[in-house]
Amino acid sequence: MKIGENIIGQSDLAPFFSVAGAAGIDAPALRRGDAVRTRVRTLSGFQKEAVVTSARTGQAWRLVSDEGPYLNGHDAAPCPLAFLTTGMVASYLNEIQALAKIRNVTIRALRLVQDNFYSMKGSMQKRTMVGGALPVELQVEIDCDLDDAALNQFLMDAVHASPLNGLMRGQLTSLFTLARNGVELKPEKAAPLGGPMLPDPVNLFANLQPAPSDLTLVKPLGKTAKKSVQGGTEAAASSLADEQDRRLNIGAVATVRADGLKEIVQLMYSPHGTSFRFLSEEAPENGAAARAPDANSYISAGIGFCFMTQFGRFASMLDLDLPAYRIVQDTHFSDGGASGGTGKAGEADPVETHVFLDSGESDDVAREMLDISEITCFLHAFCRTDLKVKLKVVRS
Repeated sequence: MKIGENIIGQSDLAPFFSVAGAAGIDAPALRRGDAVRTRVRTLSGFQKEAVVTSARTGQAWRLVSDEGPYLNGHDAAPCPLAFLTTGMVASYLNEIQALAKIRNVTIRALRLVQDNFYSMKGSMQKRTMVGGALPVELQVEIDCDLDDAALNQFLMDAVHASPLNGLMRGQLTSLFTLARNGVELKPEKAAPLGGPMLPDPVNLFANLQPAPSDLTLVKPLGKTAKKSVQGGTEAAASSLADEQDRRLNIGAVATVRADGLKEIVQLMYSPHGTSFRFLSEEAPENGAAARAPDANSYISAGIGFCFMTQFGRFASMLDLDLPAYRIVQDTHFSDGGASGGTGKAGEADPVETHVFLDSGESDDVAREMLDISEITCFLHAFCRTDLKVKLKVVRS
């Protein structure tokens, strides 16, 4: 049985677009190379809408997310983990291209195949369920003149140069504020942000309009081809089972088109589901607007969407009153080591999230909603886990 209405599928508004008049939608102050503010609200069931704004580019993107049959979703848009994988592989493409330019390496062909892995173990009823993040596998298919040793070092340098490296390496504890029905509460187990709570974005989404574009930024491609994943799942509502011990595998294949846009095909291996094609572009050096969302915007949207899914999952599994909820999330990234010319590994600050719950439950239950959502969120686990990339190089 589907959870909630299919608002995304029934809407006349395009699901993905650059927001016209985005100057009125603020981003965080710059601490590093980029600061991204992601505002997310629930639409219905597991359907969510985000507005993602970059301080570096000044652009804002409207993005939507849904879940598939494994969460009784409508499958009307990519799942949250698809956005992180897409942004991650786009970032690696950015750094490989930029480093090749710096080191005068001619690349005649380039294709990235990436696999992200996550785990979910424990019981929601017993409050023992925990989400985890596992090492990433990246296969680089490339044609260039570097010898094997030099090529391997070149690619590892590019991977470490990605701003996402700052979230992967080390153990970053995410920080939070919390409000229930407009009243701020002190978090119980989740780490407090320690600063002022940002305004509730409840009214920000009402009149979003797309800037002119002839591109389809994200589109479905049909069911992902099946592959065997140890601990994988595909059964309907499998992600709503109380006792879980499963492994998730979200893949992507990324190339650069003749027009310079990055094309990423996202693959849902486990839980098995629909593939979507994404387009991505970094802001041009001439100051023009990007034609598609940049890597940091996709990464930030993925974290916010995944966190929001955990609130909906916890509330639905325990039959809690949570008709509406929203977040404002700030992410801070360094410039890329190659694309930003720093020559350093990418860095990032802990994710900062302000949570707004509309609920008839008690303050203590609201605090538990935050605590459980944080500990079961795959992408907050991604931030607090020291992860490495397993690199494989294939000559094309």
